[in-house]
Amino acid sequence: MTRSKLVEYGGGHSLVFACGGLPADDAIIAAGHEPNGYFWEGVATLLAPDLVAKLDLDSEADMFSAAGPRADLLRLQAVLEPHLDDPASVRALIDRAGADGFQFDD
Repeated sequence: MTRSKLVEYGGGHSLVFACGGLPADDAIIAAGHEPNGYFWEGVATLLAPDLVAKLDLDSEADMFSAAGPRADLLRLQAVLEPHLDDPASVRALIDRAGADGFQFDD
C-alpha cells in the first residue's frame, strides 16, 4: 500500500502523506517522539540528506510535505515509503539517529 502521494500544483510537485494513524506511530511514540510531519522530515534528512537539501520541506503536525522536482520527490518517496508501515525499521532508524547524535525536531 502506498501511503504517500505525489501531487502536481501550479506547475510544481509535492510529496505528501498524512501523519497519525500510520503503522509506525507506536514505535515512534515508544521512543519518545511525536509521529508528526516534523519527525518524518527528520527521517528524510537522516536517510537522504543530499536529496533533502534540494527540496523545500514544509510539514505540519498532521502532514509531511516536500516540494521540488518530480524526479527528486519520487526518489524521496522510495526512501520513505517502506518505513511508514514498518515499526521495526523506524525503531532501527531512531536507534541509528541516537548513535549518530542526530536530533529529531518533532
